[in-house]
Amino acid sequence: MQIKFVSVMVYDQDIALRFYTSVLGFAKMADIPMGEFRWLTVVSPDGIEGVELVLEPMAFPPAQVFQRALFDAGIPATAFTTKDIHAEYDRLKRLGVVFRGEPADMGLITAVVFEDSCGNLINLVQPAV
Repeated sequence: MQIKFVSVMVYDQDIALRFYTSVLGFAKMADIPMGEFRWLTVVSPDGIEGVELVLEPMAFPPAQVFQRALFDAGIPATAFTTKDIHAEYDRLKRLGVVFRGEPADMGLITAVVFEDSCGNLINLVQPAV
């Protein structure tokens, strides 16, 4: 058994696709019409081969409530790792990404939270060497 798909809920798939590709640098993998929405996935060029992030549309009203509750409570929807958090922080900041602070050393990790422009907080993490 293996993990193949991981989802983040997004209120607008087009906005999400632009952010995750143009800003974060992920690549579009699948874009398949599914009625009103799409099966839309992206992959990280630095990620594990075969693992896709699904940009999941939020047509289900309880999902909208849940996403807003996480955001308002400051709880990240997911986490991404990087080998150089300070360089990534500087790069994303220059591109206009909104951060909730600066990278902080937490012992086994250095982390900072950012907004993905689609209603989610994402934890950016650099594991300690």
